[in-house]
Amino acid sequence: MNPPHRDAGQAFPIYITVVAGLLFLALAYLAVGQASVNRSGAQTAADAAALAAAQNERDQLTAQWVKVLADPTKWRDIFEGRVTFDDPCGRAGRLAAQNDAVLSDCFAPELLKYRVDVQTDKSVGRSVVPGSENYRSKASATAEIEPLCTPPDAGGGGDTPLQLTCKDKVWHLQPDDTTGLPKPEDLFDVHLAD
Repeated sequence: MNPPHRDAGQAFPIYITVVAGLLFLALAYLAVGQASVNRSGAQTAADAAALAAAQNERDQLTAQWVKVLADPTKWRDIFEGRVTFDDPCGRAGRLAAQNDAVLSDCFAPELLKYRVDVQTDKSVGRSVVPGSENYRSKASATAEIEPLCTPPDAGGGGDTPLQLTCKDKVWHLQPDDTTGLPKPEDLFDVHLAD
């Protein structure tokens, strides 16, 4: 007579396979999460770098405007960004580095606009996804400088006082007294482009 067949213990290998599969999926989701955090860090670095370049240019525009304050005929070129600058991208590179990234590219695609590309210093890290330890996130951002003022069409000249209208405020300017001049943020708005 043959002993009866017992099914006990046959479910255990299936249980181990299911648990191993779930563990693998959990580790894969963890890798996706790490990549998402790395990508978010890259975007933060790109945004900061683009804003830094644009703010640097805004500050340079303001300094140039102050130099030609007595000659309103030169104001329009400044408010339209048709002047030369020192390299605003140096500041962008420093901001990218402070956010654990490297500035890959920084350029002005058009007047009063800066685009930057960055790559993170740190990789996604080791995970169950092959090659993730070598993957570095990349991101780009564009910031623009928006003039808030309308320069006069004709110069003051003679006894006509100099005025500059910025949004709803009119600035009465004295070229020989620079203490009450508008600040860079009164003249230009800097923001990320959509």
